[in-house]
Amino acid sequence: MYKLRRLFQFLKTVLYYKLRFKQIGNRTIVQSTLKIEHGENIRIGNRVLIGYKSWLAASPQTGAASCQLEIKDGCSIGNFNHIYATKSVIIHQNVLTADKVYISDNLHGYQDITLPILQQKIVQNGVVEIGDGCWIGENACILGVKIGRNSVVGANSVVTKDIPDYSVVVGAPAKIIKRYCSESGQWKKTKPNGDFV
Repeated sequence: MYKLRRLFQFLKTVLYYKLRFKQIGNRTIVQSTLKIEHGENIRIGNRVLIGYKSWLAASPQTGAASCQLEIKDGCSIGNFNHIYATKSVIIHQNVLTADKVYISDNLHGYQDITLPILQQKIVQNGVVEIGDGCWIGENACILGVKIGRNSVVGANSVVTKDIPDYSVVVGAPAKIIKRYCSESGQWKKTKPNGDFV
């Protein structure tokens, strides 16, 4: 039964998702998605797993000249993830996300207090780039920032500032609590600005 289900997933990827995305790599499995918006702007690499009921979008709603969402080789995207690009979201190789992660390079506008937020324009935030080998915890929000390679984002964290390589961040807004020290070869506690204690 398991082998039959795997074969079905493979055929579904080959026959259905190859037509939906700009690019989809070999040995990639996309489980039943919740929604795909502008799949022609989405590239997915080799050996990627996209979890159940995830929502992938690359919709140029902020007037950007181009729009891209790219998930590179070896990534494992959890169930119920919501990844929304209006300009650029790039998830580099071997990134692991838990369930219910939100990643976005845009925000709802709220500047005009005479209009409901629903009726205001989408505002472009910074582009998102998640470095190789990162781990993003459950319910985390990544909002228009760059996260350095091999970093850890704790569960329920809201990341609103760029994070350097080899860092551990937690909280809302997220703060650095540990970084890898190349001199000692160990992970060390830090001050919120990333300086070692």
